[in-house]
Amino acid sequence: MPKGPNGEKRPADAVGLAVLIGKIATGEVEDAPEDDGKDKAAQAMGKKGGKARAASMTPERRAEIAKKAAAKRWGHSG
Repeated sequence: MPKGPNGEKRPADAVGLAVLIGKIATGEVEDAPEDDGKDKAAQAMGKKGGKARAASMTPERRAEIAKKAAAKRWGHSG
């Protein structure tokens, strides 16, 4: 299903989307993202975590992890 700019679900068919756009334009439906129930502070900290983890690793360790992930992704043993 197509998603809007904030991840909300939108109708896949043209007629359904046109009806939704009309409702948004007339104010019948509000085009605002719903609260996803996640803590915004925790989301912000989570975004920082990957960069901090990568910065603390040696290049060899990062390469090892990347090779293991590629092997899993492509089904090779290694």
